[in-house]
Amino acid sequence: MTADTWWRTATVYQIYPRSFADSDGDGVGDLRGVISRLDHLVALGVGALWLSPVYPSPQDDNGYDISDYYDIDPMFGTLDDFDELLREAHARGIRVVMDLVVNHTSDEHPWFVESRDPESPKRDWYWWRPLPNNWGSRFSGPAWEFDDRSGEYYLHIFSRKQPDLNWENADLRQEIHRMMRWWLDRGVDGFRMDVINFISKPVGLPDAHLTDGALYGDAEALYTNGPRLHDFLQEMRREVFAGREAVLLTVGETPGTSVDDARLLTDPSRGELDMIFQFDHVEIDQGRDKWDIRPLDLVALKRTFERWQHGLSDTGWNSLYWNNHDQPRVVSRWGDDTTYREESAKLLATVLHLHRGTPYVFQGEEIGMTNTRFRSIDDFADIQSRNYYTEAVTRRGEPADVVLDALRARSRDNGRTPMQWDDTENAGFSTGTPWLRTNPNFVHINAAAQLHDPASVFAHYRALIALRRTEPLVTDGAFTLLLPDDPAIYAFTRTQAERGLLVLANFSSDAVVVPDGAVAGWPGSRLIIGNYPDSPPTLHRSVRLRPWEAVVVRRDNG
Repeated sequence: MTADTWWRTATVYQIYPRSFADSDGDGVGDLRGVISRLDHLVALGVGALWLSPVYPSPQDDNGYDISDYYDIDPMFGTLDDFDELLREAHARGIRVVMDLVVNHTSDEHPWFVESRDPESPKRDWYWWRPLPNNWGSRFSGPAWEFDDRSGEYYLHIFSRKQPDLNWENADLRQEIHRMMRWWLDRGVDGFRMDVINFISKPVGLPDAHLTDGALYGDAEALYTNGPRLHDFLQEMRREVFAGREAVLLTVGETPGTSVDDARLLTDPSRGELDMIFQFDHVEIDQGRDKWDIRPLDLVALKRTFERWQHGLSDTGWNSLYWNNHDQPRVVSRWGDDTTYREESAKLLATVLHLHRGTPYVFQGEEIGMTNTRFRSIDDFADIQSRNYYTEAVTRRGEPADVVLDALRARSRDNGRTPMQWDDTENAGFSTGTPWLRTNPNFVHINAAAQLHDPASVFAHYRALIALRRTEPLVTDGAFTLLLPDDPAIYAFTRTQAERGLLVLANFSSDAVVVPDGAVAGWPGSRLIIGNYPDSPPTLHRSVRLRPWEAVVVRRDNG
């Protein structure tokens, strides 16, 4: 492996600092808390950590509304603490990837404060208009806010406190590039770029289509992968990453992106991004929006992964994830978080990590953390969830209990409950009152209980991560989906010449028999990973998978 491909065999661990580890007892996680838990990442075997925003922020959207790109928010610590985190992580062989949020800033950022003056040179750093178009915000309501001082409206695709930056302005782009170089010079190993494919807005900001009864238009198709996105990213590569590409990771969060878009974005010859986060698979179970919840269609999920695996097989690279700070816990979403919690958590990990791409593990995923039970709207901190509740219940008159059930299943707060370290008070996260209520199941789901247990979810993740580092088939093997129309079995192979891996997974709480055709040519193959402690050491001609059972077998010749 060369330096410029380290991320192909590595696994990235996402830390949401607010909820990871609190070192000073104020109920909010911080950088010194992260430092104190780095050995957990070493034990897991990850190659990099991705740190969600720790910049100064009014915290309207939990740090994704940045008011200063050149400092650390006091709630998380200081720049000295950050530098120590870099040193300690690097000493352990762990790279550090920062969150880069440059589609928008906070409305308290000095750039925006200055831009409110119509005569300011920074006026054009944001989108100001005397009259708004009909775009809706992704956080409910209109995407435009009237500013009394300016006498005009400004655009905010997200919260009204997150005004969108105008990337058409060359001075703005130069300032962003300067800021990025500043962090790289400090020792950062790359960036995860928040909604980076929203930065290029369409010429003239045309109205969006209005569906029947809608107050605001869904403009996502207009501002997603806009007309100058590739120009902006190629310029960024030249101005920021030139000469450093061999050691850095650039991953873009890109909602609404197709496989064809991804091929352009991640083609190494184009000089844009190393990989992207796409959303196709995590939107499989939603209807008109994320709150319109449908049962998992495993066939559709398999077909989606197949499309991305084949689409980027010769150009570009996949990122692989189930969970992050914006998603509910996958074991509660698509597994069985009661009777078969451990088995289904291991199965979901097995299936994901055996695909081609770089896996991302979100804090707590490696111990099988679940969604929690929010009692009322007052328990939710997430601005998106609270705004949706207000619009759905107060404005549209929908039943509060129905809306709450949707929030309990899909709210971003499910992924943001404090990390469950042990069975002491507050799960060992804090000696104070946590900013978000700890999931009560920490007494039996926690890292301390699993660290030395060879049958734990943690041990299973560790084995998968080690397999990726040592088995070239996981990185480079060709992907072939088997049994594409089976409603319960997820089966595929990763092959290279005469060698191969076969993955069989039962996405159900009932035993299933794998059709003979799926295992033809594989009997006698050696088990390398299974999620039941008594998994058979070799594959038989007839395979019966127990509830939520997953096995990976290897053959070394045809």
